[in-house]
Amino acid sequence: MADGQDLSIFVRHGTGGVAGMELAVDGMRCAGCMHAIERGLARETGILNARVNLALKRVTVEWREGALRPEAIVASLAALGFKAYPFLPAHEREAAQQEDKRLLRYLGVAGFASMNIMLLSVSVWSGNANDINPVTRDFFHWVSALIALPTAAYAGRPFFESALRALQAGAVNMDVPIMLGIVLALGMSVIVTLNHGEHAYFDGVVMLIFFLLIGRYLDQLMRRRTRDLAGNLAALKAETATRLGADGSSVIVPIAAIAPGDLVLVRPGERVSVDGLVEAGASELDQSLVTGETAPASVAVGERVHAGTLNLSGALTIRVEAAGAGTLLSEIDRLMAQAVESRSRYVRLSDRAARLYAPVVHATALATFLGWMLFGLAWHQALIIAITVLIITCPCALGLAIPAVQVVSAAALFKRKVMLKQGDALERLAEVDTVVFDKTGTLTLPEPGLSNLAAIAPDVLAAAGALAAASRHPLARPIAMAAGEPRPLETVREHHGLGLSATVDDVEMRLGSVAFCGAEAEAMAVSAAYPAASLIAWRHGARCAVFAVDQHLRPDAAASIRDLRTLGLDVVILSGDRAEAVVPLAEALGIAEFKAGQRPDEKIAELERLAAAGRRTLMVGDGLNDAPALARAHASMSPISATQLAQASADIVFLGEELAPVAASLRIARKARRLMVQNLWFAVLYNAVAVPIAIAGFATPLVAAVAMSGSSLVVTLNALRAGRQPAAVVREGSA
Repeated sequence: MADGQDLSIFVRHGTGGVAGMELAVDGMRCAGCMHAIERGLARETGILNARVNLALKRVTVEWREGALRPEAIVASLAALGFKAYPFLPAHEREAAQQEDKRLLRYLGVAGFASMNIMLLSVSVWSGNANDINPVTRDFFHWVSALIALPTAAYAGRPFFESALRALQAGAVNMDVPIMLGIVLALGMSVIVTLNHGEHAYFDGVVMLIFFLLIGRYLDQLMRRRTRDLAGNLAALKAETATRLGADGSSVIVPIAAIAPGDLVLVRPGERVSVDGLVEAGASELDQSLVTGETAPASVAVGERVHAGTLNLSGALTIRVEAAGAGTLLSEIDRLMAQAVESRSRYVRLSDRAARLYAPVVHATALATFLGWMLFGLAWHQALIIAITVLIITCPCALGLAIPAVQVVSAAALFKRKVMLKQGDALERLAEVDTVVFDKTGTLTLPEPGLSNLAAIAPDVLAAAGALAAASRHPLARPIAMAAGEPRPLETVREHHGLGLSATVDDVEMRLGSVAFCGAEAEAMAVSAAYPAASLIAWRHGARCAVFAVDQHLRPDAAASIRDLRTLGLDVVILSGDRAEAVVPLAEALGIAEFKAGQRPDEKIAELERLAAAGRRTLMVGDGLNDAPALARAHASMSPISATQLAQASADIVFLGEELAPVAASLRIARKARRLMVQNLWFAVLYNAVAVPIAIAGFATPLVAAVAMSGSSLVVTLNALRAGRQPAAVVREGSA
């Protein structure tokens, strides 16, 4: 963000004289950074509230109107050591890519330098230590210094910058002991070299930086910033509306200029921009993205419509009840923000441990130095032992324990057509005991199909498909697809609210409602066989047919539900669809616990009821009405066919038409969590053994660096086990 730029255009002006702004923040690494920012901003005069979202690396700041300018907030964050700028999705993606490249550059330099210094060390110590020429040894030490010092200054920047920011803000994070260990070890190595000593520790320092950068890069992969969830609502939010005057004139005005009581006109093909009552006209609305209802809803005078729904056929005149902030769409947006904020308080296990780890490391090293001084050891010898303690207790294994498992598990999930979006989702997914499914597009395929296709004659299907191809109606689409996407008939006439007609062989052909086609008798039989289906009739002279259009279950839905039960999970359906469509599906899958006609707030209320009962839920959904619930659930999954908002809200997205990835993800998550716990316990046990040895003076900084690096390798190798799954699971995920 250029200096002097006016940031007022990014400020939200709320009720009660409260202004707010959302900022993206660079450099947030752990819970210590989060607390430093919140404490630092809380001290600023005029700021009412500052909430940090560590998962999204953003901070939301609120202040009294006129109390300060937004530029002052950015300056305050800069004083705390954090670069901040108004959140913009494009800028966020670019910054994440630049950070990836930066870490890879540092990693490459550290790896290359580490190999060269290790070769020098081997050359020095390959023979008898007593036979080494001191001049040769000093020469190799100085060459190592010439490699190590600039390498540490360059490749160690991520740790130095993070540690200095934390110290500047009066906090301590897990990078502070790393920085101290690197600086003290380098300083001692230079002193030893100047005094012609035998042991310098340049190789250990560079190796330490190399392994720490591996952990930092793995962590960066799993902590990629997610796109702004609210930005995905833009496609549904109309910026303007056509307002009707008292004299019947119309004018297009910004949505902010629409007030309750105004009349607005919504033409066919336009998205409804307000909540209100239909004053004149009749039409059908596609409201699947808002309510989850699959069938187009017919609306007439006196019926309520919501912003975000799509007008399919006739023009509507709507009396405005709410526009902008008061609509159902804005309520979904609010619920989304609330749910995401509650999740942002989830502190990852490694960060919680690290908050206690850093001060313990410092206290242990200081106590070691003072203790050996009291026992009469020379100060430089006591300092070497303290440095050894500082290095051997650096939280490298702790830093790798979780990210390494996450990366390997993410690769295993990807092989099973599952994409992990949130790094901590594996932990939460492993704790799940209840799976909550949406119906439409989740348990069922995203596109409706013909349920009675086998009963339709091929020539009838071809003729009806050619007529259906001329329509954009969602119920005509399955007929055209079943017919193989034929060329649309010419001179097709549309009859408002009824259907289509065309003259074929001098005889009128119709496709539309049962009444429009005079197919009441045929419809009764089809309706009895498919009570939940929508009926589309076709007539050409004396020939008549009725198509049953319905949502079809995903091919492995029943098997997947059984598989989830074998894992000891309860299964629930929460659907915005009508009860007539939900009940037979729940019965077919053997799911006893289900609710139909659920609004977004009701879905969240049900999830909160389950949470209050001690149940941890996995929400699987695909619609806009599922997005707040996906964000509020303990963990969430969404099919790739879902709306952008649902995908952005979910922790995990899966590909294909099968539900097998749900059970496969749960198995992998449970194993991943076991490995995470094992790695964390190993880090604890490692320090329980290594620290006393270092305190007793039985190790050197070089040995400490090797031991610390070895602990990192152990947790990494253990993490690789996350990619090995039983053969049955592999077959299930790849079916």
